[in-house]
Amino acid sequence: MQRRALAGLFFAIALALAAIAVFSILAGGRAIVVGIAAIGLALWMGDLSRRAWP
Repeated sequence: MQRRALAGLFFAIALALAAIAVFSILAGGRAIVVGIAAIGLALWMGDLSRRAWP
């Protein structure tokens, strides 16, 4: 049961980071750098979520 909760937590973090990436890229300017970093972190958290799923 705890692995599902961990996978859900990682998935929620990945979604939040993806939303940050989208909004910062749409803002333009120097925020694009934050968006690119958020994309990388969202992919990483998504992969952790996939691995933690039982």
